[in-house]
Amino acid sequence: MTYAEYDIVVSGGGVAGLTAAAVFGGAGFSVLCVDPAPPVMSREAEGSDLRTTAFLQPAQVLLERAGLWGRLASYATDLQVMRIVDAGGEIPAPRVVREFCASDISDQPFGWNLPNWLLRREMVAHLESLPGVTFLPGIGAVTLFTRETEARVGLSNGTRVRCRLVIAADGRNSPVREAAGVEVKTTRYGQKALAFAATHPIPHENVSTEIHRSGGPFTLVPLPDHDGRPSSAVVWMEEGPEAVRLADLPEAAFEAAMNTRSCHMFGPLTLASRRTVWPIISQMAERMYAERVALVAEAAHVVPPIGAQGLNMSLGDMRVLLELAEAAPERLGDRQMLETYHRRRHLEVRARVTGIDLLNRASMLRAQPLRDARAQALSAIYSLAPVRKTLMQMGLGARG
Repeated sequence: MTYAEYDIVVSGGGVAGLTAAAVFGGAGFSVLCVDPAPPVMSREAEGSDLRTTAFLQPAQVLLERAGLWGRLASYATDLQVMRIVDAGGEIPAPRVVREFCASDISDQPFGWNLPNWLLRREMVAHLESLPGVTFLPGIGAVTLFTRETEARVGLSNGTRVRCRLVIAADGRNSPVREAAGVEVKTTRYGQKALAFAATHPIPHENVSTEIHRSGGPFTLVPLPDHDGRPSSAVVWMEEGPEAVRLADLPEAAFEAAMNTRSCHMFGPLTLASRRTVWPIISQMAERMYAERVALVAEAAHVVPPIGAQGLNMSLGDMRVLLELAEAAPERLGDRQMLETYHRRRHLEVRARVTGIDLLNRASMLRAQPLRDARAQALSAIYSLAPVRKTLMQMGLGARG
């Protein structure tokens, strides 16, 4: 039987999988990246991912190293300020507003925001320029067989591949993780998130705004102007039935509801895209590896969209994998490398998953006394400059 041979097979062609292919391909490894669903690379196309990704400072460094940042920088919107708003009073209006400024800890922005559909478009184009990378959209990994010295992957087009390392970047329901026998612990909140773009008359001035009332945060993240007006990507988290109700509202009724929920902080919001709905969970794999398999991104950990942690944790996975692969290329994918990867990532990832779980539960509070306590806690944390700066540094990826 004939096998195609690569150093690495990446299962998954989302933002995480494409990044992995670019990172390892740029480092000189031969890489095959596959995904059963061809990437949707146009904002208006059916099935396009209207969410955005904020790449924090360490993630931007990795993208630059991989040769991706040059393609992305001109589309990115700086995130200079993270504004947290508590609107949990009797009426939906701001009662505590605190701004965390990147200039307090760095001469760079916290991060840079880009639409997910555009990321896929630019990343696929970059992979085409890498001679050691093959990307096969519309083809998935369907079988996995591993032994101590190699992995064998069967593809949906009948091709069989031999490699030294399989990177599972195939999502929260990862087929590779399941085939490798790695269990996960899942926490369901009964929430869903509405993701869409909006325009508004008041400029965002590179401020990301997270408004807490109940049900989950309402977050506006800066985008480039759209049709000549300031624009933001919106993630609106609510209890599941309410999110579905909102998604089905006529446009005028939906805009009235989102303006009430946004507390009119940017003036009247106008819907500027389709509305998409995403389930909210936390999930953690019991370990981040199996024989010849590294779990990354949502195959390893899933968090609610709070604090721009999700994909930045994923790129932290890839940064550690790359360091280990380059330090000892002859050990690529062996047990020692993967156990070291697990040790270096698992505790930190678990701490972040736990922290974001707590923040999400706090954002869902409905009882007025608990919402009052949440507002007091925000003010107390902000008033202590050393604590405030430490939290900002930890949010960027520094270890506590």
